[in-house]
Amino acid sequence: MSASDKRIVEVSADSSLASPTEALAQALEAVLGKLGAAGAAPPHLVSMTWSGPDPAAIHPSNRAIDQERRMVFAGFRPPLTIRRSGDARIHVEARAAVPLSPPPSDPVYRNYGVMELGRQMSPRNQVPDMGALFRQWTTDGARARARHRGLDLSYGPKRDQTLDLYRPEGVSRPPVWVFIHGGYWQASNKEQHAQFCDGMLQAGFAVANIEYGLAPETPLEAIVGQIREALHFLVREAGNLDLDAGDMHVAGHSAGGYLAAMCACDEGMPPVRSAHLLSGIFDLESLVPIPFGPILGLTSADIARRLSPCHLKPRHNARIAVAVGAGESDEFKRQSEEQARLWGAPKSLVVDGVHHFNLIDGLNGGVLLQQQLALSSPTPA
Repeated sequence: MSASDKRIVEVSADSSLASPTEALAQALEAVLGKLGAAGAAPPHLVSMTWSGPDPAAIHPSNRAIDQERRMVFAGFRPPLTIRRSGDARIHVEARAAVPLSPPPSDPVYRNYGVMELGRQMSPRNQVPDMGALFRQWTTDGARARARHRGLDLSYGPKRDQTLDLYRPEGVSRPPVWVFIHGGYWQASNKEQHAQFCDGMLQAGFAVANIEYGLAPETPLEAIVGQIREALHFLVREAGNLDLDAGDMHVAGHSAGGYLAAMCACDEGMPPVRSAHLLSGIFDLESLVPIPFGPILGLTSADIARRLSPCHLKPRHNARIAVAVGAGESDEFKRQSEEQARLWGAPKSLVVDGVHHFNLIDGLNGGVLLQQQLALSSPTPA
């Protein structure tokens, strides 16, 4: 499509919040809202300019700044220019090129055209203010992490290859519950998810809360490799960490639900006793026709099939349970139901009254925690 087949959208916003990180986040969220009002979206971005009194304070090489950008624009990375501003505010300008014609409505995956498939595979549509939700997760996660000491243990050579180890009080060699966060493999972090581990801690499990590299810098297949390294680290260091890594269970949410499924079917992974798959994506072919696919390295249906749990088999003796929110899209619910069927697991648990994101509140109480405890008990429920 040539430039003449697109209309250019230019928007800007600024913020005077005292913290450069918070000010940038506020400005980015405002820009996203203006783009949406103009009919544009993150995949349409062609350039961005940020400015502030100290350019280094808003440079995305800083992990906190990078996380704020990812929270708003995921893995979409148009060319970025950073400048010194003439005032104390943080300014964001964005330029997008929006196709004049809508994409064809012909089915590209099952019965979905490109636009409808994009809506089905975009959980953010279920929450009116994602910025507020992520800020609350950040606050709650920091409070939860402050109660623990085994933080940021390196399991590999890359900057993001770390995990937090939370221990139950007074328990020697506890079983291990591994939690893998979501974020469409492009955003979020372990720090925002510490608060969802209390239920399993109180049940006597040590919790390994895993961080991993994010796309597009770390393609999906490489992310799977990093999770593999994390599990091998826990097995290798179990004696030094006072863990029973022979009794290891894994759970993951959203993108982490996919990664938990890979822990149960990848022959290179250490054995896991169980895998709890929470609102995951299990057929990656659903992502190939939409803009997320290339960001994740899913450049063909062949690659997607090779990496899709729905085309793989679970390892011997691994218990599987699947859960999804009742407020999720039809396709998310279908993939969970189908994955449970393919792997011979009990029927997918559909949790009433929750959407994609607040589903994991239930790990600290209610039917979701009950499902997890039954799955990871010494004898099958």
